[in-house]
Amino acid sequence: MSLEELLPEHRVKSRALSILIRTGLVFSILFVALTIPFFGLVMSLIGSLLTMLVRSLCVLIIIVGTISSAIGTYTSMSEIIQQLS
Repeated sequence: MSLEELLPEHRVKSRALSILIRTGLVFSILFVALTIPFFGLVMSLIGSLLTMLVRSLCVLIIIVGTISSAIGTYTSMSEIIQQLS
């Protein structure tokens, strides 16, 4: 569908073009799967690596968010104390 969205607006409504694009994608995936040895294993390796990277990125975002909230809280509290003094 993302390839169909790249086409001009008047061509998107063509059902024949949509079927042609999807058929071409299926045949290209079939060609790649048949020509690359151990395609399933390669895809599993890529999937597991990317999953690990996404989880690592989530942990990094949580750590940065926690540190930022601690610094923001400290800064706000110190500003409040300075205003009261």
